[in-house]
Amino acid sequence: MSATEAASARPADSPSAAAVAPGPAPGATPPRAPLAARAAAELVGTGALVAVVVGSGIQATDLTRDVGLQLLANSIATVFGLGVLIVLLGPVSGAHFNPAVTLAEVWNARRGRGGVTAREAAVYVPAQTAGGIAGAILAGAMFGEPLVEWSTHQRSAGNLLLGEVVATAGLILLIFGLARTDRLRFAPAAVASYIGAAYWFTSSTSFANPAVTIGRAFTDTFAGIAPSSVPGFVGAQLAGTVVGLALVALVFGAGRPAGAHPAA
Repeated sequence: MSATEAASARPADSPSAAAVAPGPAPGATPPRAPLAARAAAELVGTGALVAVVVGSGIQATDLTRDVGLQLLANSIATVFGLGVLIVLLGPVSGAHFNPAVTLAEVWNARRGRGGVTAREAAVYVPAQTAGGIAGAILAGAMFGEPLVEWSTHQRSAGNLLLGEVVATAGLILLIFGLARTDRLRFAPAAVASYIGAAYWFTSSTSFANPAVTIGRAFTDTFAGIAPSSVPGFVGAQLAGTVVGLALVALVFGAGRPAGAHPAA
């Protein structure tokens, strides 16, 4: 059981309940923020993330024709941008910015652990998707690109879909593994670092996020994905979510009893 789960098991009037609750991060949504505020945080956070990804891609292609340097610039900007957004908005919404993470939390909540409800997810996911689209449009506006230009970058090969399964499964394993071992305080650095690494070790450059995938279909730039490739990527990401949850159960078990601590 994570620190969040342990805290939720205490009586509401326990004098130590508030003191032991850690700051929220992906995998631990705070119950105190109104749902409207959390949805706004998810919309803004996902939008800003896509603006970082698309905008840095445009900037990189303007500065160099070396594809390796373009990807390096794009990945570095994403690492720093994502880390900052998690730190900033984590205390409000949990900083999912990702329907895959939100749906995994619904599963987590139904099994008696911390997470969002299906009703909350029904608000989070549209907010994330709208944010992803808005972020791509904003990036285009900042760089004088067409506000909406469907991408022609086909990403439908089977090896790319496998890369998305791997990238998303690893992300879910990381987030919920941190939750199970009371290390969510490391989520901003750990999640951002993982995404930065997955840019390079996965064939798909690690979209790992249905909302970001949909948003990136609206831009025919370095970071774009053709609309015809979106369903395959989203399907692979959902499959990766299932694999990731299975890996969490396999590695960390059904959960730790209250008071248990990881060995290291």
